[in-house]
Amino acid sequence: MKKVIIIGATSGIGKSLAIQMANAGYIVGITGKRQILINEIEGMNPNKIFGSCFDVNDGINLIENLELLIGQLGGYDILIYSAGYGEINESLDTQIEQDTINTNVRSFTNVIAWTFDYFRKQGHGQIAAITSVAGLRGNDKAPAYSASKAFQINYLEGLARKSSKMKLGIDILDIRPGYVDTSMAKGDNLFWVTPVKKAARQIIEGIECKADVIYVSKRWRSFAWISKILPRYLIKKI
Repeated sequence: MKKVIIIGATSGIGKSLAIQMANAGYIVGITGKRQILINEIEGMNPNKIFGSCFDVNDGINLIENLELLIGQLGGYDILIYSAGYGEINESLDTQIEQDTINTNVRSFTNVIAWTFDYFRKQGHGQIAAITSVAGLRGNDKAPAYSASKAFQINYLEGLARKSSKMKLGIDILDIRPGYVDTSMAKGDNLFWVTPVKKAARQIIEGIECKADVIYVSKRWRSFAWISKILPRYLIKKI
């Protein structure tokens, strides 16, 4: 019975993943900042879901909290990093930019790097992180968000190469959603919006088949391909 920890599981994709994975037989550890929401999700499947209330941006106590949750689960096989921060920031409010970097870069790196080392010592494990198609190009409406997602995409690729070259047995999955029907989907004229439950199902499929990169929903793969080949002078005009 595999043990999974979902960082950022009290709402949106993380919550749906916790519920679906517990129902599928996984032992699930969830984290979040609001105890009342953790209690609510634990109550949906108390024999399979175990929560720990802490802020992923708490760099001082982060690792200790992770270790305590691993002990509660009785092991650690899969990490899903579902925590994220992003706001439309056309005015370039410095606080928004820094908050985005803190969650999506600093805290992301703290959790992923520590887990990678944990799995290296263990001899197996899987890391799955929710990045975004927004990380494929710069975005004038949310510059730090798209840049932070680009960091995540490249960091995960680097770890995948490291695991492969060193034969560590650690699988890395880069999950790139387009728009998913959560509070993170901001802006006007949204299209191809994926229901949360469908997004979670596709992510679980990607984890179980040990994919390297998936797009959620799958149609966003074609968007990503076109986005990557467009020259910069055209991107500036869009």
